[in-house]
Amino acid sequence: MKIAIACDHGGLALKNAVAEWLNKSGYEVVDFGTNTFFSCDYPDFGVKAAEAVASGACAFGVVVCTTGIGISIVANKVKGVRCALCSEPLSAKMTRLHNDANVLALGGGMIGVNLGLEIVKTFLETPFSEEAKHIRRIEKIAEIENKYMK
Repeated sequence: MKIAIACDHGGLALKNAVAEWLNKSGYEVVDFGTNTFFSCDYPDFGVKAAEAVASGACAFGVVVCTTGIGISIVANKVKGVRCALCSEPLSAKMTRLHNDANVLALGGGMIGVNLGLEIVKTFLETPFSEEAKHIRRIEKIAEIENKYMK
């Protein structure tokens, strides 16, 4: 399974740890950068990972900036992406079960590596519930996207 990853300078350490864990766990990592600690702009990298997920080139995405907020906003600007910012495993589990989220955002300056890896593991290992009420809600999200994202 291909996983898109991206970050800015504030998320590089966590992104690198996630990429290493993903590789060791048998996932194929598609890294959209950055690969430097020099100051850079998260939209430049987050959008590429989101586009890879939206196009189907990657099954899921993990995007990281210092807080996770900015890069999650960027990812959610791409039609077909449902990005959730999670800072603990329960939110990662619930966003997969209820929202069928396909991109996970993390705050590299907010959580440590161990917690970050547990969140990623939970996100990737939790299937969508397929419950009718959640399908209906996701369809409503898609209707909103179609209305506002031309």
